[in-house]
Amino acid sequence: MRLLATTDSSLLERAPVLLRDALSGLLPPPARWTANALIEIVAILAVFGTLFAFLTLAERKILGRVQNRPGPNRTGWFGLLQPFADGIKMLTKEDIVPHAADPVLHYLAPVALIAFSLLTFSVIPYGRDLLAVRMDASVLFFFAAGSATELSVFMAGWSSHNKYSLFAAMRALAQLISYELPLLLSVVPVVLAAGTLSTAGVVAAQSGWKWGLVPHWHVFTPWGAAGFAIFMVSALAESNRSPFDLPEAESELIAGHLTEYSGFKYALFFMAEYFGMCALSGMAVTLFLGGWQAPLPALEFVPSYAWFALKLLALIAGFMWVRATLPRLRIDQLTRLAWKFLVPLALINLGTAAFWSLTYPWGGSLQLLRWAVALALVMGPFLLLGRRLSAGLGARTYRYA
Repeated sequence: MRLLATTDSSLLERAPVLLRDALSGLLPPPARWTANALIEIVAILAVFGTLFAFLTLAERKILGRVQNRPGPNRTGWFGLLQPFADGIKMLTKEDIVPHAADPVLHYLAPVALIAFSLLTFSVIPYGRDLLAVRMDASVLFFFAAGSATELSVFMAGWSSHNKYSLFAAMRALAQLISYELPLLLSVVPVVLAAGTLSTAGVVAAQSGWKWGLVPHWHVFTPWGAAGFAIFMVSALAESNRSPFDLPEAESELIAGHLTEYSGFKYALFFMAEYFGMCALSGMAVTLFLGGWQAPLPALEFVPSYAWFALKLLALIAGFMWVRATLPRLRIDQLTRLAWKFLVPLALINLGTAAFWSLTYPWGGSLQLLRWAVALALVMGPFLLLGRRLSAGLGARTYRYA
């Protein structure tokens, strides 16, 4: 995080960076760079660790309300201490490792998963002055670090020496690989439009307002809205969230690749799922929702990191809403949705984005034609592929003993 030379930044806007510099300023100059890096790491761990704790509580409360039950309400005031009680329970539970399991890989799988998940937070711009690592290919780094979690899932299934864990790990890999392709393809139009792989550059490309009212966010274009929808659906599958939580389908594979995990190791897998959800939501905010940009010029007095937090929490609330609403898919439905629907839509959306960029100079009545053609390129394939998705597939009949 670097203090940018902005004369119009308010004290509240610059407060996090000023606090960091004040703490590292107590040390000799050669040690300040290392101190700044450590402070940023601690800040990310503290913020998202606390967010993880209270997101679990919020999700249980929301699910309880949807299902007409109170949810956690006994530990602390209105159940606010329930996450800390759960943490103590996980820390004190016995760590059981199967005798035939590979102890080294069994231990490293959750550690590697949480480490790769945390790496993705380093390149997300949380505010005008809040970016831990600046690199020209930060978008590429984000997805490279995120895709490394697949190795951890396979390690967990293989090292457990349990056929159900191994089957679930292979099914999880099939799901992750299937939805990684539309996830990445939905990002390519954003990179083409912004002309950079830097997350800070993508946010800067969405600055300003049209007519002083409509922000230049990518989601307010036809290709951006389609890309955002594809990204969020793929993010549900990548973060193992309902209705794509097939690797842990209790009725089929017990607890999936987590079957032989207990105690704090199990909690690390659970934490990594929420970290992945937060990271993908943060990247969606960066790529499609203007990042830390304010929605209106009159609201720029609000600190930029507050706008980022509001957008992030709104997307996370959407994840929870989907979990409370939609039932779990079958594995054939899941893979068919990815390969026969999302991947073709994402490829067609590349052409839509190219058309939108090439017709940027069009003015007057040609702008209406531009919007009409772009909307047709988005909605036409959506309706056509949606109708053909289940064509020729009859209703399944289930027989019970």
